[in-house]
Amino acid sequence: MDFGIDKLIERRGPGRRTRLACLLATCAAFLALGFAGTAQAGTSETIELPSGAERTTYAVGPIEVTSGQNRIAYKPITGSEKPAVDGWITRIVPNMVRADGSVPLSSKVMFHHGVWINTSAPARERLFFATGEEKTNVEIPAGYGYRYRASDNWILNHMLHNLEPEPMTLFVTYTIDFIPDSSPAAAGITPVKPIWMDVESGIYPVFDVHRGSGGPDGEFTYPQDAEDPYPPGVKKNEKKITEDGVLVTTAGHVHSGGLSTDLYLKREGASYAGPTCDPPKSYATAIKKAKRKQKKLSRRQKKLRRKMSRTANRRAKANRKSQKKIKRRKRSNSKKLRRLKAKASAAMKAHQACVDTQPKVEGNRVHLFKSRVNYFEPRGPVSWDMAMYGTAPDWRVEVKAGDTLELQATYETERASWYESMGINVVYMAKESGGDDPYRTRVDHDGVLNHGHYAENDDHGGTGPTVGPDPATLPDGLASGGPFKIGGFSYEAGDYRIPGSIGRPPVVKQGKSFTFELASGDASKEIWHSLTSCESPCNRSTGIGYPIPDGEFQFDSGQLGTGGPPTVERNTWSTPKDLPVGTHTFFCRIHPLMRGAIRVVKP
Repeated sequence: MDFGIDKLIERRGPGRRTRLACLLATCAAFLALGFAGTAQAGTSETIELPSGAERTTYAVGPIEVTSGQNRIAYKPITGSEKPAVDGWITRIVPNMVRADGSVPLSSKVMFHHGVWINTSAPARERLFFATGEEKTNVEIPAGYGYRYRASDNWILNHMLHNLEPEPMTLFVTYTIDFIPDSSPAAAGITPVKPIWMDVESGIYPVFDVHRGSGGPDGEFTYPQDAEDPYPPGVKKNEKKITEDGVLVTTAGHVHSGGLSTDLYLKREGASYAGPTCDPPKSYATAIKKAKRKQKKLSRRQKKLRRKMSRTANRRAKANRKSQKKIKRRKRSNSKKLRRLKAKASAAMKAHQACVDTQPKVEGNRVHLFKSRVNYFEPRGPVSWDMAMYGTAPDWRVEVKAGDTLELQATYETERASWYESMGINVVYMAKESGGDDPYRTRVDHDGVLNHGHYAENDDHGGTGPTVGPDPATLPDGLASGGPFKIGGFSYEAGDYRIPGSIGRPPVVKQGKSFTFELASGDASKEIWHSLTSCESPCNRSTGIGYPIPDGEFQFDSGQLGTGGPPTVERNTWSTPKDLPVGTHTFFCRIHPLMRGAIRVVKP
């Protein structure tokens, strides 16, 4: 995700280029003069921590979020919106709140992403913190910190996604643990620098994941499983290391449907240099022999019992003696079998302990960390009620100048298609020595869950009451393929939330298309909409986990509009001509309260 200012201006188009350039110039002027933020922006009460750090929450805003907004915007972070003195940042926890400090439900407004940009830093280090729907925190290990200077020019790139028709006034907050230079704790801090890793690039670095794509495991890894994801000779998911150092922490970012990000390292001429694990000593033959003996003794014992039941009393004493002898031999053999199994288990554990120290190397490519997703969402990987796993506090990876970092992102593909997906890691690196050589020592152990479940994600949807009838039960609507307008948070035709003829599915014969067009009123207000297929009847309650792009026949228009990213730079879209006969339901991914249906009939 390249949020560099130059590329950002280039991608906005002629009209928006001028407005954005003016905005950035204004931001720079404010920052240079040290003007304070608005009266409502500022800080919370500072808490002194035992580590010597100060914990303070800063509020950036107010940010006026218009009706149905889902666009990328920028705001300077000035005055009381950031620390007033030089020091070190060791932890960042982001959030989004109303003016009264309450956190809004994610089903009403979503913190799509926030990227903190330090324009005073070298170009490669300007993007120093990012968060998305899952609100990933940054936890820098003890003894390290991100260098902050009060004179730094900061800008917040934000995308606050209003899923509702009502405008809102919001603040982006970030709670930081901060060690001022005046604190004795600052003396031992080692500075870290951010390395931005992304599987795509640009202002809005997204890719689509289609249901059924990838492998038989029901997973799709980007760019590994994608067909020609990059131009020839370009590898957007790779970044060169420019100096020797140690990687100290990272965590991933994905969207709904995401399962993990994977960080790799490639070093020219490198290969596996870890321990050689001898195969465990095998006790299989001895265990098999002891088991056969035990079965043989059991058969003899059973045979003797039958014999004793038929033998005269004069033989009873001898038979009892034989029975006792067999029991003793069985007990002795059973003890031997248990000892053999214990030795086999110990040998396997010792072997596994060695294997656990072996790095995962293929050629010169070694795996550094898998940032897995933990879904709190009861339906599984279908919403952003989740948290990523970050590296453990003792994760230290030695890297050298010329090394290449590589990132991959994996999504599930059995439930639905996942449009406008992302895969990002911010890696923090210290210019020091002493880390683990990833080609000798395994470093990709399980990490630490970044945070717990957030109450603002409790509105999952997918239950009653329904938003409308099953559209398959409705009579035919207009015998027309449009074009139909989309505006006012409604589809002009087929919006089955609306009673009467307007809510009935419009009809075309098989082989024909339906065409929809973004209404001029919504286009002028930069309210973008989509038509995305969902599983019929697609009429249950709206939430963060419902509806999802799981239509029987997949289609998606993208975000209609001509406002630059995240729009598709067009206001019209037509359905595929190969829609099968039947009633097809869809929703707006930007405003999932919107639902619609179309009907295809035989010629």
